[in-house]
Amino acid sequence: MSFDTIRLEHIGPVAKIVLNRPERLNACPPSMAVEISDALSMLGDARAVLLTGEGRAFCSGADLAVTGARSIAGGAGSYKALTESYNPLIMKLSRLPVPVVVAVNGPAAGVGCSLALAGDFTLAAKSAYFLQAFVNIGLVPDGGSTWILPRLIGKPRAMQMMMLGERVSAEQAENWGMIYRAVDDAALADEALALATRLAHGPTVALGTLRQTMARGLESDLGSTLVTEAEGQRKAGDSADAAEGIRAFLEKRKPVFTGT
Repeated sequence: MSFDTIRLEHIGPVAKIVLNRPERLNACPPSMAVEISDALSMLGDARAVLLTGEGRAFCSGADLAVTGARSIAGGAGSYKALTESYNPLIMKLSRLPVPVVVAVNGPAAGVGCSLALAGDFTLAAKSAYFLQAFVNIGLVPDGGSTWILPRLIGKPRAMQMMMLGERVSAEQAENWGMIYRAVDDAALADEALALATRLAHGPTVALGTLRQTMARGLESDLGSTLVTEAEGQRKAGDSADAAEGIRAFLEKRKPVFTGT
């Protein structure tokens, strides 16, 4: 399958998805959200996903030049784009059975900020920044940012980002606990791929179950989470990787996981 706005590459056990509209700072029209979602359905044997942008930006947000100012600000158009394109993508990312690493190579604004924070590990170039730009054009945050940001950095800082519409640097984002790590620009691509590759060689059933259990736990009470954890442990415990992990522990060697 060919794509117009992204690239899908397989690097060993890692599926790399590149937002590929550098001339528009990788602004994300609904069609791009749909293509990313399609790519996530084509992972094949990949055991981890790496998401990044081409050029000098990660994603500058929704593309007003494509969608049109009226369709965004008018309400009905933005509602349709969110419910049919952007929101299904965010949900699909949250439910993947493999780990997701995001490499933020430049500005991540608007829905691009939401997308940047949708992975399990977000690494950002030190020159990058995060921006909840919605209030600057009279709109409200979307893409799940009102859900995820308070959970990552607390209500006061989330309100600061959303109501003041000010940039947060990569290093500030790391200090706040919003992202995993800020790294030198030149090192970002290699560090992100190394992390994705490390995860791809891990116990995939356990890692996938872990990320899904945590997602449910953020929406549930303690009792429900305990039940979900027990169910997840049963699933992981029946995997070949768990058997290999126990054998390796008893034999005092490093386990070799196959993702099964």
